[in-house]
Amino acid sequence: MASTHDPAVLVLEDGTRYEGRAYGATGRTLGELVFATGMTGYQETLTDPSYAGQIVMMTAPHIGNTGMNDEDEESARIWVAGFVVRDPARIVSNFRSTRSLDDDLAAQAIVGISGIDTRAVTRRIRSAGAMRAGVFSGDDYRLTPGEQLELVRGGAEMTGQNLSGTVSTETGYTIPAVGEEIGRVAVLDLGVKASTLRYLAERGFEVRVLPQTATAGEILAMEADALFFSNGPGDPGASDRHVDLLRTTLRAGLPYFGICFGNQLLGRALGYGTYKLPFGHRGINQPVLDKATGRVEITAHNHGFAVDAPIGEISESAEGFGRVEVSHVDLNDDVVEGLNCLDIPAFSVQYHPESAAGPHDANYLFDRFAEMVRQHKRGGSRSEAYRDPAEDAASKESQA
Repeated sequence: MASTHDPAVLVLEDGTRYEGRAYGATGRTLGELVFATGMTGYQETLTDPSYAGQIVMMTAPHIGNTGMNDEDEESARIWVAGFVVRDPARIVSNFRSTRSLDDDLAAQAIVGISGIDTRAVTRRIRSAGAMRAGVFSGDDYRLTPGEQLELVRGGAEMTGQNLSGTVSTETGYTIPAVGEEIGRVAVLDLGVKASTLRYLAERGFEVRVLPQTATAGEILAMEADALFFSNGPGDPGASDRHVDLLRTTLRAGLPYFGICFGNQLLGRALGYGTYKLPFGHRGINQPVLDKATGRVEITAHNHGFAVDAPIGEISESAEGFGRVEVSHVDLNDDVVEGLNCLDIPAFSVQYHPESAAGPHDANYLFDRFAEMVRQHKRGGSRSEAYRDPAEDAASKESQA
């Protein structure tokens, strides 16, 4: 295994230092330090493109015991800038495992650190907010504390960064529909996860995955039945081109569903602002209220920015897209977790309904999207399209 007893240090931009041991690759890495609260699912977290540019710290103390495999990866590589754990597993024990976590970190040159008090670091971030940080091991561990801190403070802040080009596919590709085809969906890859594409295909969509450089003209020319914006890293305030693309396609009447980064971009396209959260939502145990049904869903999150839209009232889109309501709210801090357009076929959520990793409470949103597209193709109303498939099923049972 790749873990060692060599010393390493985690340095925060406020000068705080945490001594530990090298984990994974040795060397130097810089990024925004964030924490993820999931007790499982570290492989999906590591391979989630939304974590590009971030040093991820797991709050669960024991990490790596189930190893790594080829089935649970959400993309072709590990995207985190660095990895921080408290107690790395010494032995891999799972029948699906083909290799260890730390060996994968080393093979993909991901610099990590273990053996630090992750509870103390989490409390620091919760108090002061997410901040730039660096992990130093090997020769870089022998730099002076002043030199290490200077490197950390010289790193890029997440605010203002457009990282879509870093994580997006370079060429488009197609995934065929599973079963009866209901239409073609254009997916703008801003950091899309493999499970998202699989769930779309399983709902009967022919999935056309496009690079983030795609234009509105190209999307409209392919005669797609719907548009989907994926999750992704970076600041939504730095993605003006994608906002303009979305406004053009919405005005052309194309049904839209967005998750995570796609929710923030819909918010901007409708005329709302976005802002950076103090320390973000990351993990697979975030409670969200669906305001339409009153149900509380436990959901998977990975976002450091949010939409600034009025909660508890219907507002008018400043860009002329009609009435908009906040459909979902985080119960921990009242952050907007979903938008629903009442006059055009468009909705989005801030969290990850593909449940990789995470619970399955919100998986029905893919059914909602499929039904919206069916209704749109039949010429149905926007309100009919947004009806919850779970509610329809319950209604049919009660009528029977």
